[in-house]
Amino acid sequence: LPISQDLLSPCVIISSSSHLASQTYEVPQDTMFANQIMSMALTSSSGVKGPSKQVVAAYSMFLGMMFMMYHYVANGEFSSILTVAVMFQCLACALLTINILGKGDVSGISARGLQMEALSFGLRLSSTTWLNGYLPVDASGDFLFQAVDVCALLLTLFNLYRIQVTNRSSYQQEQDGLPTLPIVLVCFILAAILHSDINGRPLFDTFWMAGLFIGVVSVLPQLWLNHQTGGVIDSCMSHYIALLAVSRILSGTFMWYAREFLTNEYWIEGVNHAKWAIIGAHVLHLLFLADFGLHYVKALAQKGLNCQIEMHDATCFV
Repeated sequence: LPISQDLLSPCVIISSSSHLASQTYEVPQDTMFANQIMSMALTSSSGVKGPSKQVVAAYSMFLGMMFMMYHYVANGEFSSILTVAVMFQCLACALLTINILGKGDVSGISARGLQMEALSFGLRLSSTTWLNGYLPVDASGDFLFQAVDVCALLLTLFNLYRIQVTNRSSYQQEQDGLPTLPIVLVCFILAAILHSDINGRPLFDTFWMAGLFIGVVSVLPQLWLNHQTGGVIDSCMSHYIALLAVSRILSGTFMWYAREFLTNEYWIEGVNHAKWAIIGAHVLHLLFLADFGLHYVKALAQKGLNCQIEMHDATCFV
C-alpha cells in the first residue's frame, strides 16, 4: 500500500522498540542443540509423541526466515507484517505437502478448497507482481513477498495434483461436494462493486479484491468436508487451517492500521466501502473458524501439536 510518512512514523517507533528488545536475546550458535530444544518444546507435557522431524524442520525454517526477513530485509518496518502473513500461509501449504508425501493418503483434504486457494493466489499475484498498490512499503515488498506467494501457489498446485491424480483413490470426492462455482462468481461480483482504487487500474484492483474474497471463503469446502466425514480433523489439517487463520489475523491487523489509506471511488458520498469490505472480509474469515479455533486451542493444550481434533458437536455454518 502506498502509505505516507505520517503513517510510517509510528512504524519507526514500533520497529525501534522491537529492535531494542531483540538485542537482549542471543541466537544459539549450535544448530543441533537448537533443533533438540525445538523438538522438546513441540512435545506435549503429557508425554504424547510430538510431530515428525519434517514438521519440526518446516516450522524451524519458516520461523527462522521470518526472523531474518523482519530484521535484515525489512529492517523492522511494521509493513513487513504483510510478508510475515504470506509466509505463514506458505508454511500451511508446506505442512500439507509434507503430510501428503509422508502418508500417501489425501483423505480429509478438500480439493475444492485448494482450487479456490490457488485461484486466490493467482488473482493476488496478477496485481502484486507488477503493481505496487497492495505491497509492503519496506524492502520485502520488492521481491520476497511475491516469491513467497509463488511458492505457496506451486505447493497448492502440487497438492491438487496429488489429490486428483496420484492419490485419487483416497480422495473423498462424494463428501467434498460443496458447490464452489456460485461462491466464486459472487466473490467476483462483490469485488467489481467494492474494490478500492489503490492501483489506479480498476481491472487489477478488482482481481486483488476478488482474490481476497475467494481466499476468505476457500476454507468453507474444507469445513464442509470435515462436517460430512464426522468432524474429525487430523493434526496436519488442523495446523493448516490454524496457520491460515494466523495469516489472516496478521494481514487484517495491517489493513486496520492502514484503513484510512484504503481509498475508492465513492458510490455513496463519504462512505468508504472498500475499507470496510477489506476489513470485513478478514473478520468474516475468523468468524468462519471461530468454532474450529475453540476446539483447536483445547486439543493443543491437552495433546500438544500432534493433536487430532474431534468436532462432533460443532455447528456447521456452511
